[in-house]
Amino acid sequence: MAGLRDRKKQQTHDALSQAAVELFLERGFDEVSVADIAAAADVSKPTLFKYFATKQDLALHRIADHAGEAARVVAASATNPVEALRDHFVDGLKRRDPVTGLNDNPNVLAYYRLILHTPALATHVHQFVAADQTALAEALGGGLTNELKAADLISTQQVLSRRNWVALTGGITADTLYKTAVAEAKQAYARLTRR
Repeated sequence: MAGLRDRKKQQTHDALSQAAVELFLERGFDEVSVADIAAAADVSKPTLFKYFATKQDLALHRIADHAGEAARVVAASATNPVEALRDHFVDGLKRRDPVTGLNDNPNVLAYYRLILHTPALATHVHQFVAADQTALAEALGGGLTNELKAADLISTQQVLSRRNWVALTGGITADTLYKTAVAEAKQAYARLTRR
């Protein structure tokens, strides 16, 4: 069980993150300073930097929580890696995991829009994707063949997530899109199984 000190640290971390995301969504990433975020969370700038090294980290920690997820799924599964990642993605669709793009909560949609339309954040997302791809290739056993397989698997997830998000921003509800999203996921991963 976490001690009082750890709980306080987590509360400060969460308060900073929440304040940052709210300000970014309200004003735009480039219009918010680190000082604005610190003030909104009622902490000093030096305290903020103890928790988050950069402003981008404040915006992207929700994505960073998923870093290495594909590699972990593959490492923990006794099934074929493609099937394991397909099942994980389909389960995420069912749970409306924002990572799948199938979450029509207005705050989630706005967050995606912020990330995808802010160049500084989009660049960092590409770095996360590259790191995930490297970790997955290692989990698959390394070498050229597995690097290519990892690239295919990570790209497939990215394409599926983006298609879902685009459909939702076009006005379709997550519940309406669900069956199509599952069918597309199964089709996409089946293509990789045939390779």
